Amino acid sequence: MKKLLIGAIVLAALAVGGLAALQIPALQDRLIEAAIRSRMDESDRAPLFADDALRLLVCGSSSPLPAPDRARPCLAVIAAGRFYVVDTGPGSWNRLALLRIPGQRIGGVLLTHFHSDHIGDLGEFNLQTWVAGRGAPLKVWGPAGVERVVAGFNESYALDAGYRTAHHGAALLPPADGMMEAHPLALATDGSAQVAFTDGDLTVRVFPVTHTPIEPAVGYRFDYKGRSLVISGDTVKDAHLIEAARGADLLAHEAQNNDIVARMHDAASALDRPRLQKVLVDIPSYHTSPVEAAEVANAAGVPLLLMYHLTPPPPNRIAESVFLRGVAAVRKGGVVLARDGTLIELPLDGGRAKISILRP
Repeated sequence: MKKLLIGAIVLAALAVGGLAALQIPALQDRLIEAAIRSRMDESDRAPLFADDALRLLVCGSSSPLPAPDRARPCLAVIAAGRFYVVDTGPGSWNRLALLRIPGQRIGGVLLTHFHSDHIGDLGEFNLQTWVAGRGAPLKVWGPAGVERVVAGFNESYALDAGYRTAHHGAALLPPADGMMEAHPLALATDGSAQVAFTDGDLTVRVFPVTHTPIEPAVGYRFDYKGRSLVISGDTVKDAHLIEAARGADLLAHEAQNNDIVARMHDAASALDRPRLQKVLVDIPSYHTSPVEAAEVANAAGVPLLLMYHLTPPPPNRIAESVFLRGVAAVRKGGVVLARDGTLIELPLDGGRAKISILRP
């Protein structure tokens, strides 16, 4: 509605005086004021937090490779009136802010492992949700090593936090609330999913995945009022993940098209870029192909598969078609290729998943 109002103002101006009308200061001011109000208004996001569905919002669908319209890995799980963020890749806070997700509703952050493309925006999530009104330290769950990551971000943002409290006052920005708390998660020796924490009717479980030489690396399962979703993190095709995903409604699984990666390697060779060649030789060993991700979803009996952490991130429909080659031969339907803003809703009444794109 807000965008329609702005559009109506512009159309009215054009009808009255053409492009010259848009140079009138009073009209420019009205357009700026409408745009500001539209960008600041979060009231229309309240339905996302209604207790009628378990929701997954993609706040970052890319991998370390650059993409003009994708943030690095980040998935927001919305349940029990809050959102929990799995991984905080660079650019992901900006994506959530553009989507006008109320930062004060954050329940915490869960990290799958500590590659830079999964943790780069952790400091921004902490700072921005504190400024938005989060009333306690930000909880950060993750495998062993999360203590070191959290301590490092707390220290790197310490001067910034002090400046902001000095400027705006401790009543608005209490220093204690601006910190992060690390919550290391123990993993079962047999690879089974273990309860990480509960939040009312929401239960979150953690399980190990294989991302050698990165260890530990984990995935998460969220169960809420009869609906469930699983997030793979970075991994190869993994038996522990298949077991953890059994009976889930949705599997969000990383995907890397190694045929395209091989073509990129050949191009790097032709362009005499040996360092890039080496990286492109190495990365197929610890990621999952789209076909393998489909096989995982099939083995677990999951009706809906969302592929994210896309390597390389496809820039258009043709590239998306190439990225998914071979998937249709092993899985008939129930496959979604993530974009930033992809929203999947699992109704608590047991209805079919609803898939849409949330826009700013």
